[in-house]
Amino acid sequence: MTGGGTLRVVLDTNVLVSGLAYPGSIPGQIVAAWRQGAIDVVISRYILDEVARVLPRLNHRLNWGEADFTDLLEILAIQADLVEPLPLPPAAVRDAADVPVLGTFLAAEADYLVTGDQDLLALGDRHPILTPADFWRRHGG
Repeated sequence: MTGGGTLRVVLDTNVLVSGLAYPGSIPGQIVAAWRQGAIDVVISRYILDEVARVLPRLNHRLNWGEADFTDLLEILAIQADLVEPLPLPPAAVRDAADVPVLGTFLAAEADYLVTGDQDLLALGDRHPILTPADFWRRHGG
């Protein structure tokens, strides 16, 4: 179900992790919209690796076994469009750790980067970077 009308969105690690661990939250609703085919999500191996590292810390919410995490990461890799981040100078962002995330967004030629990261949100005057709440207000429901 691809068409010109479907938004292409890069979800940052924090949005994916929150969305998976807290299905009732706004990030959870964004992840649900993706699973229902309402939006196309684009990520990079970097974001996938970060999710793999961070999500187990929320396992008190999920109570998953090792296989559950493995399955989820495989599903994410299959359902999302995987792109290679564009190489960017470290000075492109305030926090060098965000370079691959911004690089993923630029490589994806996505409509939005959805993140809770203040250092990335600070670039909102140059790129369509929104908080989950702002994105959901515009395109959710």
